[in-house]
Amino acid sequence: MTACPLCDTQGGKVLWQDDFCRVVLADEPDYPGFLRVILNAHVKEMSDLHPAEQRRLLEVVLAAESALREVMAPDKVNLASLGNVVPHLHWHVIPRFADDPHFPDPVWGARHRDTPHGAPADLDALLAAALHPPETGRGSEC
Repeated sequence: MTACPLCDTQGGKVLWQDDFCRVVLADEPDYPGFLRVILNAHVKEMSDLHPAEQRRLLEVVLAAESALREVMAPDKVNLASLGNVVPHLHWHVIPRFADDPHFPDPVWGARHRDTPHGAPADLDALLAAALHPPETGRGSEC
């Protein structure tokens, strides 16, 4: 197997983690608050997980979305699990604003503006404090 950047690195600044997955703040300067929920095990697809693991991962994705909504009040939150470039199961949780560089297109689409939406200097701390994935104990069984 070739090297996997999500196995070899944290994939961003860790805001929350347990033994099953982690939530990181991605280094995406045009998109402050761009989060990734990354499975700790090297798995390619959601359907490779046991149903309880699928639910646990989605619970964390939803907790990340809720934290973004609480802290940043975006106009929309985009959820995406692609993995075409990095086939390690992870979800993008992206706050979107009408004035962000690509809105209303996907963040990977055509750029419409040059300036990212503003964000507080302590955004990482605010998001970390707002993240409250349910404590289920399933992480250690997965």
